[in-house]
Amino acid sequence: MNSSPLTTDRAKIQKQYAAIFFFVSAQLSSIQMYLQRRNRHLVKQEDAVVIAIHLLGKLLGFTSEQAWHRFVTGNLFTNGSFLERSRYNRRCRALGFAIKWIAGVSKTRPTSCYAVVDSLPLPLCHTARMHRVKRFQEIADIGYCASKQQWYYGLKLHLQVTDQGLPMGYVVTEASCHDRIATESVMTQIPHPYNFGDKGFISRELQKRLYEEYQMALWTPSRKNQKHCSSEAWEKWIQQKRKVIETVFSVLVDQYRITGIRANSMIGFEVALDGILLAYSLVTLGLVEF
Repeated sequence: MNSSPLTTDRAKIQKQYAAIFFFVSAQLSSIQMYLQRRNRHLVKQEDAVVIAIHLLGKLLGFTSEQAWHRFVTGNLFTNGSFLERSRYNRRCRALGFAIKWIAGVSKTRPTSCYAVVDSLPLPLCHTARMHRVKRFQEIADIGYCASKQQWYYGLKLHLQVTDQGLPMGYVVTEASCHDRIATESVMTQIPHPYNFGDKGFISRELQKRLYEEYQMALWTPSRKNQKHCSSEAWEKWIQQKRKVIETVFSVLVDQYRITGIRANSMIGFEVALDGILLAYSLVTLGLVEF
């Protein structure tokens, strides 16, 4: 898999960077008190620049931080004013909380008619190596992907999106975690009264608890062996409503390469994941051109 984007339109990239920088700068002004540190006047680039460059890399689909840093210094900061690669990576990890906070702000903007929740496998290695890999072995494990009908080693992203495809809450678990277990944690981050899920979320107890404690309805299709099955029209209606999250997953995998994160630390992995979801959110909101 290539680690660089297909586009070489420097004017378009400059325009994307300017749009991201403008949005990030406006949001960072609200949390400047939490960004204070020693020798801040000596920094080579401001925090807004570092975050904007990080988000631009995720927007363009870079999976290699080394390749992305080489691209930045060769195309955007050709005068040598940008940070060294190791310093840039440390600054990105240190600003992880700011990226997460900005992502939270972007989620509260539009109104939506309903939300959809589902999970996406995040494999960390090839299937042939899953019994001997050591990457993230303290939290990752082997799970089964029903849609691809194959086992994999890695993590699982549980994500909730609006009917417009805007990411809301998310949780990352081990690959073997069942969708029902993480559902409550995902859906209660930004509660929505009307939610749709697939057959993996079928649980009368879960649906009852969500409704009684959080006033949230969760509708799912029926299994073939259920005693009380829904009508064919209802099944098709739910399937149509759920298409939005399938489209979101397709875009995140193919264009943003969310399954190709190369970080070897959980902090780095989380910063990369938050960057991808935030970059996608800015495009969905129409704030940045893809």
